[in-house]
Amino acid sequence: MSKSIRSIPRPLVRTNQSVNVVCAVLTLFSGKGWFLLIPFISGLLGLLFGFNPIMYIAKRFLRKEPKEYIPEDLDQQQFNQKIALFCLGIGFTGFLTGLNTVGYIFTTLVAIAAFVAILGFCIGCFIHYQWKMYSYKRRK
Repeated sequence: MSKSIRSIPRPLVRTNQSVNVVCAVLTLFSGKGWFLLIPFISGLLGLLFGFNPIMYIAKRFLRKEPKEYIPEDLDQQQFNQKIALFCLGIGFTGFLTGLNTVGYIFTTLVAIAAFVAILGFCIGCFIHYQWKMYSYKRRK
């Protein structure tokens, strides 16, 4: 019996990544960490309740049925989302507590990772793959 693969249409993933980039860039240029709450809260809702408001809104603009788009693995995207949430959370906390250097560093990490993912190389996927390989070799 094969395990069914749960997926997310690529345009929804790209939209979520784009919002991460836009909010991170707005934060970097304004120095106000509040912009980071948009992707942070959306991502947290997605992980905890399976409802990401950004993807929900973007889904309304799909021209084809979701199954007709290139699928992105849900488990992989959730792993990536955890990394993004960690960085967004640390960035926001840095700005909130006056540790602006920490805020700028972690916000820049989010912006770069999301932008590079939009271009086609997923840093989180690479980390996930390396972790899986390490775990596999360790078990042997």
